[in-house]
Amino acid sequence: MTMTDRIDRFVIDPFGADIPGESARLRALGPVVPVELPGGIPAWAPTGHDVLKQLILDPQVSKDPRRHWKLWPEIGEHPSWGWILGWVGVVNMLSTYGADHTRLRKLISPSFTHRRTEAMRPRVEAVTAELLDALESAGADGDVVDVKAGFAHPLPMRIICDLFGVPDEMREDTARLIAAIMDTTDPSPEHAAFVQQQIGTVLPALIAHRSEHPGDDLTTELIRVRDEDGDRLSDEELLYTLLLVIGAGFETTVNLIGNAVVALLRRPEQLAAVRAGKITWNAVVDETLRVHPSIAALPLRFAVTDIKVGDVTIPAGDAIITTYAAAGLDPAHYGPDADVFDASRGADDHLAFGIGVHRCIGAPLARMEALTALPALFDRFPEVRLAVGEGELRQVPSFIAFGWQEVPVRLDA
Repeated sequence: MTMTDRIDRFVIDPFGADIPGESARLRALGPVVPVELPGGIPAWAPTGHDVLKQLILDPQVSKDPRRHWKLWPEIGEHPSWGWILGWVGVVNMLSTYGADHTRLRKLISPSFTHRRTEAMRPRVEAVTAELLDALESAGADGDVVDVKAGFAHPLPMRIICDLFGVPDEMREDTARLIAAIMDTTDPSPEHAAFVQQQIGTVLPALIAHRSEHPGDDLTTELIRVRDEDGDRLSDEELLYTLLLVIGAGFETTVNLIGNAVVALLRRPEQLAAVRAGKITWNAVVDETLRVHPSIAALPLRFAVTDIKVGDVTIPAGDAIITTYAAAGLDPAHYGPDADVFDASRGADDHLAFGIGVHRCIGAPLARMEALTALPALFDRFPEVRLAVGEGELRQVPSFIAFGWQEVPVRLDA
């Protein structure tokens, strides 16, 4: 029994049913709060923008559980902790620290240059137009259509699979793998075993396919890095790097587009201002990421030394979750109406893409996809409206992912 186990802990809802409300309740308890993650994993949750930023930028906060999480040796003793292995039991940029992280990021960053992102723009525009044609056909008779299933999901899925050379027959399995990792409602050993089995099946199949059939894609590039010098990128690092960049490049953009659509349909006066050119689409994307970030909380970081936050000390070796949703809704930073979507506020200092050495390298691609998809959708369907009441939309069952299960709309008035 560790000292952290004797603390009264706020139990995080694994279903993420009310992330804004939960963030407010945590904030009322202090700047950093001891919490219990699904399966009983103890951690600390920063509750405001400035505290989270401080911890992200602190060099004494690590992302390497093998070196800095005091409970890492105990994972095998807790079957309900198995789900966390999909997040911290891997070796990629998300779970390394110091020189190891720098090495991996330098190997991956050239694949996400501005040039390559811009080169994807015609493909993004073409897929966007194709999906909007299909939506128009599906909703031609006034039928309800799901913007998430028909647009927000397939667009980034097709783009990221094109980028990484995922063949058509592997794309459904890839989407299923990412969905399983994002599902935090089932801490059972069976679910954890399923995730590990999928990781060990889907991605090796992709690597084998691209090794035999190399192409102009990022999987082929990473395989070449591994083959040129195995000391620079090991087999394990190749596998888990693909897991990270495919998953992050797909799931987060799905939620960004879906969340922006819902936010604008709930505030038609802002949609009108955007369409009139009074508010930019860039501002819409930033406000969506602030109020409804695609990732609400990201596990895990670890205190390398004792860290003082106000009157609270996070002991060395304790885990910390990265609470993007709580930070974006912090009234101390964004004002008393922080929970209100207002794209005119210009809140481009949100932390949803991260900050510092761990800033998301795929952020420019995600932004470009959203800035293509959103104006195209509302230009094609200027009378689009939600087909359900505000309280009928269902949150994705996860405390990590922050988005809607469906976005049902009618395309015409």
